[in-house]
Amino acid sequence: MELKKTPLYEAHVRAGGKMVEFGGFLMPVQYGTGVIQEHMAVRTACGLFDVSHMGEVLVEGADAVRYLNYLLTNDYTVMEDGQARYSPMCNEKGGTVDDLIVYKVRDGHYFIVVNASNKDKDVSWMKAHVFGDVAVKDVSDEYGQIALQGPKAETILEKLTEKESIPEKNYTARFDRKVGGISCIVSRTGYTGSDGFELYTAAADTEKMWQLLLDAGAEEGLIPCGLGARDTLRLEACMPLYGHELTDAISPLTAGLGIFVKMEKEDFIGKKAMEEAGEPAMCRVGLKTIGRGIIREHQDVYADGVKIGQTTSGTHCPYVGYPAAMAIIDRAYRKTGTRLEVDVRGRRVEAEVVKMPFYKK
Repeated sequence: MELKKTPLYEAHVRAGGKMVEFGGFLMPVQYGTGVIQEHMAVRTACGLFDVSHMGEVLVEGADAVRYLNYLLTNDYTVMEDGQARYSPMCNEKGGTVDDLIVYKVRDGHYFIVVNASNKDKDVSWMKAHVFGDVAVKDVSDEYGQIALQGPKAETILEKLTEKESIPEKNYTARFDRKVGGISCIVSRTGYTGSDGFELYTAAADTEKMWQLLLDAGAEEGLIPCGLGARDTLRLEACMPLYGHELTDAISPLTAGLGIFVKMEKEDFIGKKAMEEAGEPAMCRVGLKTIGRGIIREHQDVYADGVKIGQTTSGTHCPYVGYPAAMAIIDRAYRKTGTRLEVDVRGRRVEAEVVKMPFYKK
């Protein structure tokens, strides 16, 4: 299969980005600065990410709210124009098809952002469950997406647009705005745990927007960042990654996302299976490494020599300054302070259950 390129591919190559395959795209994993420096820029100044590989889907029609409430576990009944709301999307067994964000543009018109590697699967799933007056349209190729993340993000954006084009609240967006003269959607969202914005532009305008932001942010310490830092940042903030903390077999309830599962709704795909299963036997926890070594994904977790689960993601977290991991384990061992062991390439490394997230702004 030929790998796709985002509208920023040439810009990454010129800037010395180390290109790798991710979600069917060629993406920069890091630049010459390296992952740690990129990570720290987002925590202390600002970082710029190409997230144009993500998928965008329009859901429109008179029955759009009824449809979204059946398709997704969260509740979309009461939403203001410009509001964004996260949700898992489940299968009939209660496992997770994907997790996504829904923006309300206006009544009967919703803009949805899905994970890159799942885009085709998600669109097929959405279309297979359409009912009533609803149209589902994949518009991914029309958009580029750039994430401006870090405490200096707003300062940088203010240089390029008027204040009323900048959303004040988290998980809100302003549609049909101009940033540096370029039409875009400005959203106060991100996947790093730091403050920041995601800008959606026409694919043809993405490279111009990227350069405008880099120029405007130069004196604020803005640097381009790759997938490596995106992963260490989201892990430090304990944000789930599809294929790790969520899969077709892992329920959002097991993953600790119960706040986004509205069981009081009349019905949604997966609700019956979740009700029949009752309280999940396993749950997601945060682990801080006590022993020597770095815990990675898919490593077995033990309590008193008995296997009780497996890690889902793990690395050294640059800002908090210690190696950490997330794991799905027997809920009997979820209490903060519980000492466990993780099998790291045949060697048992001690870890302690700690509160999530590891980093909070």
